[in-house]
Amino acid sequence: MRIRVLLLSSAFVLLAGSPCLAQVAPAAGSVADSMAGKCMTCHKKESPGLYRQWYMSEHAKHNVTCIGCHGAPRGDADAYLHEGAYIATLVTPRDCGRCHQKETREAEHSYHATAGEILESADAYLAHAAGGHPVAIAGCESCHGAKIQIDAQAENRLARVSWPNSGIGRLNPDGSKGACNACHTRHSFSKAQARRPESCGKCHLGPDHPQKEVYEESKHGNAYYTHIDDMNLAADRWVVGIDYYEAPTCATCHMSATSKQPLTHDVGQRISWTLRPKISHLKEDWEVKRKSMQQVCAACHHEEFIAGHYFQMDGVVQVYNEKFARPAGEIMGMIEQKGLRENPSAFGNKIDWIYWELWHHEGRRARHGAAMMGPDYTWWHGIYDVAQNFYFEFLPEARRFEDPEINAHIDRLLSEDPMHQWIRTPTAETKAAIRSGELQENYRGIFKPE
Repeated sequence: MRIRVLLLSSAFVLLAGSPCLAQVAPAAGSVADSMAGKCMTCHKKESPGLYRQWYMSEHAKHNVTCIGCHGAPRGDADAYLHEGAYIATLVTPRDCGRCHQKETREAEHSYHATAGEILESADAYLAHAAGGHPVAIAGCESCHGAKIQIDAQAENRLARVSWPNSGIGRLNPDGSKGACNACHTRHSFSKAQARRPESCGKCHLGPDHPQKEVYEESKHGNAYYTHIDDMNLAADRWVVGIDYYEAPTCATCHMSATSKQPLTHDVGQRISWTLRPKISHLKEDWEVKRKSMQQVCAACHHEEFIAGHYFQMDGVVQVYNEKFARPAGEIMGMIEQKGLRENPSAFGNKIDWIYWELWHHEGRRARHGAAMMGPDYTWWHGIYDVAQNFYFEFLPEARRFEDPEINAHIDRLLSEDPMHQWIRTPTAETKAAIRSGELQENYRGIFKPE
């Protein structure tokens, strides 16, 4: 394991808690001490941007130098001899954890750390099969993380097929998961940067998870962008409602401290619904998680406002689940069970793509829009697209198999389910039902969580 050191004054001090404490620390003026100076002298000339980022960082203020993070024992898989010292290009969460133990521990138990598991998912299959290996590398793995491969012939021992990569769920040679610089970008590793919503925008955007766009259209985003100068982003302590109060950012809601909660690097601690899969479900201990998020909201909002938001969000998630996701899933199950798909390859049939976009793209947009108070993404980019897909693409494609049981199932759904009867009802009758409140009654029981 790597020895991480702090250069304090002119002494070389091993970090507390290091498994290498039994070793004797080198004396002041040692080879290691001079190596730190050599690194800085060279990088100041050869890569001045990198040097300036470090020089203005908290690391520099606390005498944490290049060798302190990049120094490595000779036997490390990614260690190589560079200018007289063994170093590693790759700095992993385990390395950062020498100083940042709590943060590393929380991050390793978070959803971020599992992002590399997409390498075995349908998303990755589609990128490799329909796109191609280079697309999966530069696309999927850039955000989710790659399995870092060692190339003994490469100067830095890292295979170009997997490096560079700062994916949030990167699988590192030392067994750790993640990349701290996905949010705290090298070499400044700024807290202020990680607190800004733009920091999350590399990955949390686009047709299937547009959190960045939803935030920007929400009142939260509007308040942030019109009050950036009042956000106190560079402060050491950053407690919502106390150190800043004009707007929340992604970090505020999912990670940062409140008056009742400490900062956490486990981004799932305050999320009650899972909005990613085909059908949303409430997480284990969801009530605890929801209470944690509501405490964040309470810094600026009254409890009735908060309760109203969750009431409305739960309603949208349940409408998506019950009106579209479950019926579509049941029909896809029947098609699969009957062996009706003409092409045995996943995504080799038109209905595979239609169903995929219904839940993976359109359904996610609607759910995230409701969760983050983005009305346009809840409706026009969300349930509007879900409904159009469901009624006029998915169901007709399912009927194309001409299976009597499937067709009868669809007919019953459209004629007997009150949420779908509108499609076969004269417009004037439906408008009258809306005006009278009769149509709304079909959704009375849908607002409560499961």
